[in-house]
Amino acid sequence: MLVVPVFFMAVVEIALRLAGYGHPASFFLRTRIDGKEFFVPNDKFTARFFPASIGRPPPELRMAVEKPADTYRIFLFGESAALGDPEPSQGVGRQLEVLLNARYPGTHFEVVCTAMTAINSHTILPLARECARHHGDLWIIYMGNNEIIGPFGAGTAFGPRARAMPVIRASLLMKETRIGQFIERTAERFSRKASAPKSWGSMKMFTEHQVPLDDPARQRVYQNFEKNLEDILQAGSQNSVPIILSTVADNIKDCAPFGSMHKAGLGENQKSAWEKSFDDGKTLESTGKYTDALGAYSNATAIDAQFAELEFRIGRCELALTNFPEAQRHFQLARDLDTLEFRADSRINQAIKDAAARHSGKNVYLADAVEAASKASPDGIAGNELFYEHVHWNFAGNYLLARAFAEQAAALLPDSIRKRATAEWASMQVCEKRLAVTDWDRYRALEAIAHRMSEVPFTAQMDHLEKLKAVENELQQLQSRITPETTAAARKTYEDALAAAPDDHFLHENFAVFLEATGNLNGALKETEHVRELLPQLPMPWFYSGLLLVKLNRTSEAADCFSHAIALRPDFAKAHSNLGVVLANQGRLDQALAEFRAALQLDPNDKSAQKDME
Repeated sequence: MLVVPVFFMAVVEIALRLAGYGHPASFFLRTRIDGKEFFVPNDKFTARFFPASIGRPPPELRMAVEKPADTYRIFLFGESAALGDPEPSQGVGRQLEVLLNARYPGTHFEVVCTAMTAINSHTILPLARECARHHGDLWIIYMGNNEIIGPFGAGTAFGPRARAMPVIRASLLMKETRIGQFIERTAERFSRKASAPKSWGSMKMFTEHQVPLDDPARQRVYQNFEKNLEDILQAGSQNSVPIILSTVADNIKDCAPFGSMHKAGLGENQKSAWEKSFDDGKTLESTGKYTDALGAYSNATAIDAQFAELEFRIGRCELALTNFPEAQRHFQLARDLDTLEFRADSRINQAIKDAAARHSGKNVYLADAVEAASKASPDGIAGNELFYEHVHWNFAGNYLLARAFAEQAAALLPDSIRKRATAEWASMQVCEKRLAVTDWDRYRALEAIAHRMSEVPFTAQMDHLEKLKAVENELQQLQSRITPETTAAARKTYEDALAAAPDDHFLHENFAVFLEATGNLNGALKETEHVRELLPQLPMPWFYSGLLLVKLNRTSEAADCFSHAIALRPDFAKAHSNLGVVLANQGRLDQALAEFRAALQLDPNDKSAQKDME
């Protein structure tokens, strides 16, 4: 009864693999680049965790299969905050590399950043187990922001909510097989449910999935996180890899809750009384009568203390009255009560501290990013001085976090490396120079943040307008500093950085964007070609080359680049639509229509493709 079905399944699995069906489930794939063996990320790695229409791309990287003798390899695990969103080229991993390489000459420190947008501990666990086989000298774990809204979270937009751990792991194990992939794809094709988003919709996808603090599904998420974290630490410990486990910091002072809900069972009379006290408090707060406002808010709290915005307003009043410890406590409560939880809450951070304590003496070391952010912030409360918005560090914040990691890593280095240490850590200005961070780059990153803040759920925050205005003012200041002289200086900064690191694909990418913006299309194309040589498996550099070639009126070459991007990633909707435009301009209308249809099938919201097809 057991052997026959297992044998049959094995035969089917082998047949599907021989037929080329499906994809490998591993994070790393082996490839040959310029005659050398490298591991590169598998762009289908997240297919087990996300619907096919919104699969998350892996980070841009390549890693030598055989680690060179003079290399110290660090794996960095986490989500978008660890990645360095909105500009990964300036993220904590990049700055950590600069700090360690500058402090310890003679050793090449390689930070392999495996962080991705929207993932959580369910995704990081198999990734960590795989990295355990790839000669890491140190792991750094900075995760926890996406436990509620990420895959299998209580407020996820990606599929089932907060299942029991055995069910989750069984489903993930099944999806590693070609049979599991076939079953899932068939089910998606014939399912009448339209619960999965048609395309990636950023944070606004989660607005219909609010989760109150007392939701039982939230408690299951915490339990699952603790189990995943324990297993991740075990994976490292079993391979004798030292681990820096960090708490997760966020913007509590200058980021209002994204969602607030009243406690269950609140009667109409109670709700009316609560709203009157709340409105009275808002009026008093707006006129600077903070003590009186606190009295009104206290009356509202006596009726319902679970409304996140109420706690945030109390925190603002306490801050205005310079009651800093109380302000911090209420800001933290507001974050914890947020029903759209895009930030690691107190329970997540306590689980991290508890795990570090359990593994004390077992090669696990706690880094307290929350404390570091508090100490570096005015009045001891983290805010806009370190963060772009809710969780993503700005350049100064990434430098702060990188320094914290570097200082802990320094104590774990072999004596043969430590004895060559220079006197001081590189300054933030040195990091900026090595990574070629100019006002052009700052403007580009902040422009992405401004666009993000113009969408839901940011537009629903009580402090949305003042935050957006602050970002717009900063953009104007940056724009005013961009002159012919600073542009020439920026170009020199890029050229110097590339002279020191000619194989840095991030530098080539950013230099290409800079050259395009300053009108040097041929120079931009040359830099993009360098990226293609360094990371030939990536479709985006081919796509970008196609866009540049269109501007240069080299349409045949542009079509080849778009086609190459599609060959690397068949579900690349924008590549299909842009290829369609080129083909239409060449008079190849039937082929152009086929590309537009492919683009719209992949992304039904692509209005430009719809217009071009019409």
